[in-house]
Amino acid sequence: MARSRDPAAPAAAAAGSTTQRIVESITTAIVERRLMPGTKLAEQKIADIFKVSRTVVRQALNQLSRDKLITLHPGRGAFVARPSVEEARQVFEVRNMIETAMVRRLAASITPQQVAQLRDHLRREQAAVQRTDVPGRTRLLAEFHVVLARLLGNEVLAEMLRDLVSRSSLISLMYQSAHSAEHSSDEHVAIVDALERGDARAAVRLMESHLHHVEHNLRLDPRVPDLEAALTALE
Repeated sequence: MARSRDPAAPAAAAAGSTTQRIVESITTAIVERRLMPGTKLAEQKIADIFKVSRTVVRQALNQLSRDKLITLHPGRGAFVARPSVEEARQVFEVRNMIETAMVRRLAASITPQQVAQLRDHLRREQAAVQRTDVPGRTRLLAEFHVVLARLLGNEVLAEMLRDLVSRSSLISLMYQSAHSAEHSSDEHVAIVDALERGDARAAVRLMESHLHHVEHNLRLDPRVPDLEAALTALE
């Protein structure tokens, strides 16, 4: 006997797909620095942009809230999150623990085909840096870390790292000082070189150094401004 189809199933699947599209669009806008911390995300405006109901938008915003990319304030709405200094430190601490273990394992198993995949990603990174494509280079520099996780064949790890990298991008929007994208890309090249050699110790050391440099370029210890020094700096 044929099983009857649930008529609501296609509609539910479509709604879920649209919700995910909204989540991905907002996440990408944050990673590419088109949405700044504190930006208000008006439900109706998002609903109009994606031609969906506010219910679908609310589902997307709830998911982004769980991912710590936005904050929901009762009576005020949704805003791109403003991570605290302590949260920033914790995010980079977790990334260091995960990513050093990741490259140590990858160095022992990486294949020539996977190295070629990484080299292709690096070429696109460097091209974006050279043409001063800020959104493109920001996205590619972040995706490098997710690509490494995917090469281990662990999608749970890749999803976890994607969330952490997205939060790192949001943190950078608030705390990053003048930062050289070219330097980050060069460090990625050195990491891939170590992986290709199967040198786990060097890969771990280079990843630790890379994450330290990224964190170091964040102003996580802002000084209380001295009024006299501020007003006489140009004299």
